[in-house]
Amino acid sequence: MHGLNIDQMHVGQYAVLEKTITDADVYIFAGVTGDMNPVHLDDLYASCSIFQQRIVHGGLVASLFSTVLGTTLPGIGTIYLKQESKFVKPVFIGDTVQIKVEVKELNFEKNRVTLLTTATNQNGDKVVVGEAVVMPPKEEGLHV
Repeated sequence: MHGLNIDQMHVGQYAVLEKTITDADVYIFAGVTGDMNPVHLDDLYASCSIFQQRIVHGGLVASLFSTVLGTTLPGIGTIYLKQESKFVKPVFIGDTVQIKVEVKELNFEKNRVTLLTTATNQNGDKVVVGEAVVMPPKEEGLHV
């Protein structure tokens, strides 16, 4: 089994994932990455920040783009080459984010796909915006 190859994709094609970010997600991400910034982990500290409450690691939200790219569009066998992200608004614990990746450009010669990457919260506010470049699987790739 493999994901879509470049010939199976078109500009404007997209995939979406929704996830509610939990307290456990934040602690696990902090443990895996070592980012123990108290604005993510300490209620008292965060209450004195400009956000007045704990915020989710931007990297946690941005990492969900990889989930979509590696499982849905293009899918299994995709190689993630580049990600540019701008963190527009904070995400709070309990927020539900919608992760959308949309095909922007296809480079058939180099087998590269550029995708718009957008995360929005439950209110429809953009929280992370950017662009990814991937190498989709080749048609003759591994079939499981």
